[in-house]
Parts: sequence; C-alpha cells; structure tokens
Amino acid sequence: MNIQRWVARREANWQRLDALLRKVETKRLKSLKASEIRELASLYRSVAADLARAQTQQVGNILTHNLQSLTSRGYTQIYQGSRRQEWQAVVEFYRWGLPAAIQQTFAYTATATALFVLGLIIAWWYAWQDPTFMSLIVPERLITQVRDEHKLWMGSIVGIEPLASSGIMINNIKVSFGAVAGGITAGAITVYIMVFNGLLIGAIATLVGQNNLAYPFWAFVFPHGALELPAIFFAGGAGLLLARAILFPGEYRRGDALKLYGSQAVQLVFGIVPMLVIAGIIEGFISPNPRIPEPLKYLLGSSLFMLLFMYSNRRKLSVKR
Repeated sequence: MNIQRWVARREANWQRLDALLRKVETKRLKSLKASEIRELASLYRSVAADLARAQTQQVGNILTHNLQSLTSRGYTQIYQGSRRQEWQAVVEFYRWGLPAAIQQTFAYTATATALFVLGLIIAWWYAWQDPTFMSLIVPERLITQVRDEHKLWMGSIVGIEPLASSGIMINNIKVSFGAVAGGITAGAITVYIMVFNGLLIGAIATLVGQNNLAYPFWAFVFPHGALELPAIFFAGGAGLLLARAILFPGEYRRGDALKLYGSQAVQLVFGIVPMLVIAGIIEGFISPNPRIPEPLKYLLGSSLFMLLFMYSNRRKLSVKR
C-alpha cells in the first residue's frame, strides 16, 4: 500500500469528521442538521475502518494515534452522547411531560376515583346495615383479629421489611397494570377493579372504625396511601382511556383512536411505576414501624400528598421572544 497516496485520499474525511466532532463537542449533537448527523455516523464508520487498516499496515505511530483519538471522540459523541440524550429525555418527561399528561387526562382519573369512592360508600353503608356483609369482602382472619383480639394486622410486617416491601410493590403493580389492561375489555375489568378496591377499603375502614382502631389504622395507611391510591387512580384513568378509544373513537378510526389514547395511557403508566415503588418502600419500612409516632405518619402522608398535588399541577411556562 502506498501510504502517502492513501493518506492524501482519506485525509479529507478525517478533517471533516474532526470538524463535525468539534461542533458537537461545543454545541452538542442537537446543533447538527439531520444530514450532518447521517454524515457524522457514516464518517465515523469510515474512519474506524481506516484505523483498522492503519494498525494492520503499520503506517506509523503518530497517524495511528490520531485515528484512535478521532474514533474515540466519535464513539463518545455518537453512542454515549445518544444515551445521555435519552437520559435527558427521561428527566424532561418526569419534570414536565408527566404533569402535562396527568392534567390532560384528569377527567379519566377523576372518573376512576369516583368509581373507587362509590365502592367505598357502598361498603360503608352495607357494613353498618348488615353485619354479614363484611365477611363477603374482608378475609375472615382479619375480621377475627380486629373484633376478637382487638388489634391490627400490620405488626406481621415488622422484622421482614425487605420481603414485605418487595411483595407489596409487586402486588400493587399487578393491581395497577390490571386496571390499565382492563381497558381492552371496553373498561369492564377496569371498572370492576376500581369498585372492588373501593369496597375492600370501605369495608376494612368500617371494621376498624366499629372496633375503635381507626386512628392507628389510618396512621398506617396515610404514609404510603398518599402515593399508592393516586397511582391506582391514574391506572384506572389509563384503562378508561383505552376503553374510550374502543367504545367512543369519535372522528378517528378505532385503530387511530387506540394509538392516540393509548399513548396518553402509556405516559400515565410511566408515572405509576415510580410511585408504587416508593409507596412499597414506605409501606414496608415506615408505615408499620411502631417506633415512628403516629402523628408523624399522618404528617408524612399529608406532606407526600401535597407534594404530589403540586407536582401534578405544575405547568411549563412558554417564553415569548
């Protein structure tokens, strides 16, 4: 191989790649046009091949070192830079995208919440009217423990916090994903999950209230419930979005409606998972902890709910130029 002729033929590509990389390194990848990004990727592959050839032909240490430096810079900007942009997109979504999605789909979340509250009211009403109703909803062992032993069941978590926390997370994620996926059944399963969970909470709340254990019970529920219950409501809203696409596509074809409302549902799902993970950690390690005063648990739950409320209502200001 004629080294000088090869270098003269390839040098323009090396200089062009160096120029593009300098631009990316100072102004980031988004400063390039689409055609320049394609050119950057093509030149990187070409120079990487040149480096391999230079190493096998032993063209000289200085040239080989320069090509190694060029390809290393290219790799950093093309691959690590794209991963950095992906992480920036994730941060941007949780910073502004998720609150916007919550606001845009508020009517569906509110409907899911209303179904839950409906179940809760029904359970509260029938539990006071008919003593046998409680056994239809609440496991018998819990009824016996509260009525006969006059104590709550949360103490069983103490001592096995990591195991309990992971189990709680998995269960809550299953319930929430079930509510989302239930939208495919035209919302029937979503409605059932929301109403049933309302019935369960309503029946248990009535049970502990009837036995003068409401204060410690809600002290247990408040810390994690401040995130767990809204996450379930968001999941129900996501399921109802899918049901809307199936039942009432409006001016869209049903497939297009599923894409539109489905994308909004997916955004809610991305918000649900971190909430349930945090709630599971709190429910495993903080909510049942007897060493934490109950007023502090109420304060923690109230604070978390207020933070979630403020986060959900934040808006990205557009600056006019």
